[in-house]
Amino acid sequence: MSSPSVPINIQAKIQKWGNGLALRISGVMRKIPSFQEDTEVDVEVTEMGLSVTKTQDIKQKLPFSEQQLLRNMTPESAHADILAKPLSSEFDK
Repeated sequence: MSSPSVPINIQAKIQKWGNGLALRISGVMRKIPSFQEDTEVDVEVTEMGLSVTKTQDIKQKLPFSEQQLLRNMTPESAHADILAKPLSSEFDK
């Protein structure tokens, strides 16, 4: 199911779950973002509430691992010899 172009507003109820609270994610709250068991999410918390979004899998965005990128790196190939040296005036006093 593709996401609608306009957000859908749903009223739900936060309920007690063990020693905490829970919001059941079912129906379109689960189907539209394709949430499944073990879906990793990022939760943004403000005084107004919560925003839950799928975690972006960085592995899908980057074709190489950090280990692969650094495999043959040396101080010379990393140009460590031309790193900028900060001036004393650039530090807080």
